[in-house]
Amino acid sequence: METSHQRYFIEIAFDGGAYHGWQIQANAITVQELLDRALTTLLRQPTATVGCGRTDTGVHATQLFAHFDHEAPIFPMGEHEFLHRLNALLPHDVAAKRLIAVAPDAHARFDAIKRSYEYHAHLRKDPFLYSRSWLLRDAPDVSAMNEAAAILQQYEDFSCFSKSNTQVYTNNCRVVHAEWQWVNHDRLVFHISANRFLRNMVRAIVGTLMEIGRGEHPPEYMHTVIKSRNRSVAGVSVPACGLYLTKVEYPYISAI
Repeated sequence: METSHQRYFIEIAFDGGAYHGWQIQANAITVQELLDRALTTLLRQPTATVGCGRTDTGVHATQLFAHFDHEAPIFPMGEHEFLHRLNALLPHDVAAKRLIAVAPDAHARFDAIKRSYEYHAHLRKDPFLYSRSWLLRDAPDVSAMNEAAAILQQYEDFSCFSKSNTQVYTNNCRVVHAEWQWVNHDRLVFHISANRFLRNMVRAIVGTLMEIGRGEHPPEYMHTVIKSRNRSVAGVSVPACGLYLTKVEYPYISAI
């Protein structure tokens, strides 16, 4: 007899400080490994997730989606009880937030139409921001950085910001928003949204914008960097601790 399966999206959040990113790796602890292990224990059968993308070592997520399949119905106790039991199996720095039944062919990675990141930086030493924000020595020129950030929306090929030797079919991305904002005069947050991102792309963009903010280049230098398609022309990658995946959007999932 053929077994009926249901596909589910699970929304999670995590502090990435203790992990080698999202994606399962050999000889390293990752968020995906812990989630798969917890689901396998709770559902009492081997369960593997497919994430909406990957985050690097030390990067955080306030919203990340993954999908998995299971024989329907998945739980008689309801979503709230399911999430309660799953969270009891997850470590303190990983939280399951939502479970959504979706179509059998729904895909957490390929169906995402927009992704958003934030990069956090601060100017005053704060023990409560350690490992969650980048401490800057001096305040950068935010106006110049925003002028340069706006240039990102004029291009699609972002090879200059991609980590070397990545196996992707294209380096093209559509950036729809990129802006720095002050928070309480001593904290900075960079907001960026696009249909997709390359590995290390946001941290390389922030590094380039910081060079411009320090006066090392004019805002127009962003044109030179992007047109070069050369990673060595762009700025260095900033620390992972300040980077957060904050939103992943799908045409069939309502935002909360």
